[in-house]
Amino acid sequence: MVEIDLSRVPFSLLNEQEQQKLCTNVSLAEYLAGTVVLESGAPGEYVYIVQHGEITELDPARSGADAHIGRFREGDTFGAISVFNGTSRYEFRARQDSGCYLLPAMLFLSLCDASLEFANYFRLRLSEKARLITAHRNEGGVGMTGFMLAQVSDCMRDPISLAPDASIADAVRCLDKSHADSLLVSGEQGPGVVTKTDLLNALVLQGLEQQVAVREVANYDLVSVTPGQYLFEALVSMTRHQVSRVVVLNNSQAVGVVELTDVLDYFSSRSHAIALQVEQADSLEALVAASHRQEELVRALMSQGTKLRFATGLLAALNGRIMNKAWSFVVGNEYDHGACLMVMGSEGRGEQILKTDQDNGLIIEDSLVWPELESTMQRVTETLIELGYPPCPGDIMVSNPEWRGTESEWRKRVAYWAEKRDGDSLMKLVILLDASGVAGNSALVDRLRHWLFECCAGDQLLLSTLARPALGFATPLSLFGSLKKSRHGIDIKKGGIFPIVHGVRVMALESRIEATSTMDRLDALVEAERLDARFAEDLGEALSLFIELRLNQQLAKAKVDGEPLPTNLLQTQELSSLERDLLRESLHIVKELKQRLSHRFHLEYS
Repeated sequence: MVEIDLSRVPFSLLNEQEQQKLCTNVSLAEYLAGTVVLESGAPGEYVYIVQHGEITELDPARSGADAHIGRFREGDTFGAISVFNGTSRYEFRARQDSGCYLLPAMLFLSLCDASLEFANYFRLRLSEKARLITAHRNEGGVGMTGFMLAQVSDCMRDPISLAPDASIADAVRCLDKSHADSLLVSGEQGPGVVTKTDLLNALVLQGLEQQVAVREVANYDLVSVTPGQYLFEALVSMTRHQVSRVVVLNNSQAVGVVELTDVLDYFSSRSHAIALQVEQADSLEALVAASHRQEELVRALMSQGTKLRFATGLLAALNGRIMNKAWSFVVGNEYDHGACLMVMGSEGRGEQILKTDQDNGLIIEDSLVWPELESTMQRVTETLIELGYPPCPGDIMVSNPEWRGTESEWRKRVAYWAEKRDGDSLMKLVILLDASGVAGNSALVDRLRHWLFECCAGDQLLLSTLARPALGFATPLSLFGSLKKSRHGIDIKKGGIFPIVHGVRVMALESRIEATSTMDRLDALVEAERLDARFAEDLGEALSLFIELRLNQQLAKAKVDGEPLPTNLLQTQELSSLERDLLRESLHIVKELKQRLSHRFHLEYS
């Protein structure tokens, strides 16, 4: 009986008739342990689909453990390249008693002719193959994936608008009648927003007359989204800009408004209502309980094949809300205008999935007087530890005076680090490059970033020095381009993640790109014509793959041992043949990035 899982890529790419043709014409062959299934140099007569057991791929040009370059288990496919090329470059041997379905070469090639998508699967470049796999893996997804794929148009309210010369009294009556919290005000420079709070402040605190035109109190500096954007992106925008609503624009015309309450209501109707629990937390204890459910959300997202960029965006928004609420419980709102809590590292880039060490700091305005600053920041650090964010071994936390200060003090530090440019100073500059505000006045972080650009972006020698660490770790590929074998696994952070994150970070600094996430930096580099779109897309897919493979193994380890695996070692023997192929291609992308960085920053001469 044929037991091929046709719901998996690449067989899911065939139509029902083609799948039936495949199942009807394959035969099952059994191989004893140690038997050679396909010799090196032998003609490619079949494509093999493993039914049970395990097949090892061996490179005859190498010896010992280095000769083992892959393994194939139930559902894995091998031999397609041998069919395309005519002969097999490698030897395939049964590691244990195994069975394989044999798909004749002529039938395989006829299926490739019948289905371009099926044929392309075996020839695609990295980003296309990863996108194809993700698309088919997500088909029919429900639950949390439903939220991730929901669009702004699914949740937006129809706009309530007033003319700019309408009075404050008109606006109050309009809001009262509609039971809304905000309304739009048309204007020459585009739409503006006025809220109940704006009207109350205008009448009570500013003492304006009721007949004053509403345009005088409207805010025209809007945070906007489009109807076709994902709903989670609206949540991310609200979190990063610390607002409770976004305006929906279509071709510069306001077509709706999305309130934070709308998004939370959408959450509340889903089983994974962690964001709702965070928002409703009215005590530190309740916030701690919500924060510790985050791994549950991560598992739900990954189990349903959610695209990593979407998952990290949602988790970054959630982490931002947790830290923002923690700040409000510990600090209150007294210093919100004159201070900003910033996060750095993977959290600052919005790329943290499982909670890792704290990397945070504090910026305060020069004129701000804060008598209890030291004790308050110690409580902030302790609170974040209670919420599940471990202390930083390098002490990069607001409890450390070196990572808090006035704007003037921070500017002096940056200038000093840029001038001294020793290892410690360069590390601190790199850490600060990823800073994002999560509580208080984020404009303070923006101003500090602009100062950092002034000190560093035009200094080619400094940029070259900063870029060099991206080349500091060897790419775990053999001389022949296959995955290196290691008893302890591949360090995927050093070999793959860091070169991309850091290389893109330095390129973004050179181009004065303000985005902090690696994906956003790649998009901005393409827009600035500093990187070609095709290569940027491959870099993004490679980074996503590295992070996802590491995360999957960490979650699997956590399920067995009870706590996350604090390592970046990737056990390649635990990967499927498809995952190994993608990993190998992705590491070749890293090698190309290193070559480009070396040429761009003249590292071959320094």
